[in-house]
Amino acid sequence: MSVLTKAVVATLPYVPKAILRRLAARYIAGERLEDALGRLEELRRRGHPGIIDVLGEGITSVDEARAVCASYLAAADALARAQLDAYVSVKPTHLGLMHDEALCLELYERLAARCRELQLFLRVEMEDHPTTDATLRVFERLRARHPNVGIVLQARLFRTPADIAALQPGPLDVRLVKGIYLEPAEIAHTAPEPIREAYVACAEALLSRGARIAFATHDEGLAERCLAVARRLNVAPASYEFQVLLGVREELWALWRSAGHQVRVYVPFGPDWRPYSIRRMRKNPQIVGHVLRQTFGMK
Repeated sequence: MSVLTKAVVATLPYVPKAILRRLAARYIAGERLEDALGRLEELRRRGHPGIIDVLGEGITSVDEARAVCASYLAAADALARAQLDAYVSVKPTHLGLMHDEALCLELYERLAARCRELQLFLRVEMEDHPTTDATLRVFERLRARHPNVGIVLQARLFRTPADIAALQPGPLDVRLVKGIYLEPAEIAHTAPEPIREAYVACAEALLSRGARIAFATHDEGLAERCLAVARRLNVAPASYEFQVLLGVREELWALWRSAGHQVRVYVPFGPDWRPYSIRRMRKNPQIVGHVLRQTFGMK
C-alpha cells in the first residue's frame, strides 16, 4: 500500500462526501431503490442472483425504525414485481434493536410475513459483538414462525461454534462470514490464518447438521477448503452457494460460476452509504489506491 493510500484510508471519516462517494461507487448500487433494481437486473443478465440491502444501522428512534421497515417492504414488493431472483437482508440495529428488542422483533415479523407472501427469503444480519445475543434471540423467535428466514454468523468470534451448537433443531440457512467488525482480541480471532481455520470449522459444523450455507468470501483458498469439506461430507451442491460483495473480485465470480457453483451478489443501496463504504475500503485499501490512480493519472 502506498503512503498516499495509507493516508487516505486513515482519514476516510474526514474525506469530503463527494470524494468518498466516488471512492465508494463500486461498492454500492446508488442511493435509490431504482438504482439497486437496475443493478440486480444487470446481474441477472450475467447469471447472478442477488441480495438487496438498504444501508443503515444504529437506529434509536421508533419512527425511524418503522420508516426503515417501510422501505424494506417497498423493496420486497419491487423485487416481486420485477420477478428478480433476489432476497432481502436487514441489520437488526437498522430495525431499532439498540432502542427496543421487542420493536425490532415486531418489525422483522412484519417484514418476514410480507416476504413469505411474496415467496421471498429474509436474512437477519449480524453486527458487532454487543448485539450478538439479542440478534440470535430475535432470529430464533422469527425462525419458529417463518421458514423463509436465515441468519448470519461470524467465524472470527470465539463464541460462534457454541452458537451453532445452541441453535434449535430444524431447517437452517446461514450466511457464514469471516466478520468485518474489528473485535477485541479477547473475544475474536484477529490474525488471517486463525480466522480461516475458524471459518472452515464453522462450515463443517453447519454442514454436518444439515444447514444450507452461503459461503460469503472473496478468499479463493478458503473457498477451496470449504468445498473440500462439502465433498467429504457428501453435501449436495444445492445445499450451498457463494455470496460476494458488489464490486469485489469479480474474476472469482466467473471462476466459481464456471465451475457450476451459484454465485449470489450483495447489492447495497441507500442514502446512508457512508459507514458501510468506510468499512469496505478499510478492509480493501487497494480499491482506494486504484481510484486515486484513476483520478490523478498516476501509474
